[in-house]
Amino acid sequence: MSPYEILQPGGSVEHWNEEAGEAWMRRMLVTYPKAVWINPVPEEYWPDTASIGIMRKIMEDRMFPLTLEGLDLAMRRLTR
Repeated sequence: MSPYEILQPGGSVEHWNEEAGEAWMRRMLVTYPKAVWINPVPEEYWPDTASIGIMRKIMEDRMFPLTLEGLDLAMRRLTR
């Protein structure tokens, strides 16, 4: 996903949307304030990817790698 898809209205590659993806993510976080993001990209690449940084900020650092340890950490965070 590109930063454009997250930050710009109409940024979707599939269809025009009046709102940016960030608006939808923030709406989801209002409904599910403890939500976590499970990221399939290896954690070592996170600092090099702008969209991952944006999503990590939106998720208030509740991003975890798709590994056994990452899933364990995510579940622990969800049960706080």
